[in-house]
Amino acid sequence: MKLSVKILTAIAALLLCSAEFLFAKDAVFNGENYNINLSYNDTASPGDAVFIRMSFTDISKKTKKSADSISSSAELYLDDKKISSSEFYNLPDSSSHSKLVYLTGIPLSSWWTEGNYHLTVIYSFDGGKNMQFDLPFSLTSKEFISETIELDEKNTDIKTDTSPERMKQIERLNSILEKIDDNAIYQTGKFTPPTTSTRRTSFFADRRVYAYTNGKSSTSLHYGIDFGIPTGTSVTSCGNGKVVLAENRVSTGWSVVVEHLPGLYTLYYHMSELNVKAGDMVKTGDRLGLSGATGLATGPHLHWEVRLNMCAVSPDFFTTDFTFANTSK
Repeated sequence: MKLSVKILTAIAALLLCSAEFLFAKDAVFNGENYNINLSYNDTASPGDAVFIRMSFTDISKKTKKSADSISSSAELYLDDKKISSSEFYNLPDSSSHSKLVYLTGIPLSSWWTEGNYHLTVIYSFDGGKNMQFDLPFSLTSKEFISETIELDEKNTDIKTDTSPERMKQIERLNSILEKIDDNAIYQTGKFTPPTTSTRRTSFFADRRVYAYTNGKSSTSLHYGIDFGIPTGTSVTSCGNGKVVLAENRVSTGWSVVVEHLPGLYTLYYHMSELNVKAGDMVKTGDRLGLSGATGLATGPHLHWEVRLNMCAVSPDFFTTDFTFANTSK
């Protein structure tokens, strides 16, 4: 099957310059028996993500495909070196029997800098020959905050804890976050912040130095956003999903993890009380628990974190139309 090599690109909509929307780039590939339409963000900042929404539209009754008959992936390159990749998964679309819609997201490390990037999309039908095309992509520059946090004896003990209990908790959390379930399609729109408060006491990807009471120190990255809210403030789910962890952890206190899409999870830490358990299904705005200062905390706050394919990414990115549900045709 021949594909047109001409890529029709256009800015889909300038939209609003606030965090309400992403700038969406459209690409159209015309084949003999099908058309491929894509929407994706062709620019992002370190610590964000690039999401690609791709649809195959059948224009010949002879080539009608099922969701399982198409395999596809996206790869991110810096110059000629592949630095990341992600598989597409099917988004059920009951409105059209002739169109198959797929989505994928690639996390962008907050350590990456500007360079010569591009995306490659690879796909095949029924295990046949791989076909591919390239998409332009650029990474903008971004400055992150550096801070030193003086820990008291309690928090020093937590931060330096190497007990079997804490190690098992870390291992269990990682085993959850590394799972990519293609059937976990719960939230296909933008996230809503888990609190109405806009007071932030720490930001995503802050570069931290922890100063211990014994004179030693360690460095780390802050994986989420901290909202400075009083103990007992309602903490709500930012989107529809499945609760996959709800427990008291040594370092993060009373904690909840919600699965929203394949490989996409949100985490809520340091709560004083939980109102959900593992296995519960939640909707946007459902209460997960109450904020607090449990675990490693210097005061009452909510730590909100987003993980994509294990990588911590900016929660603010996901309060936009990151799946292009409202900008795609």
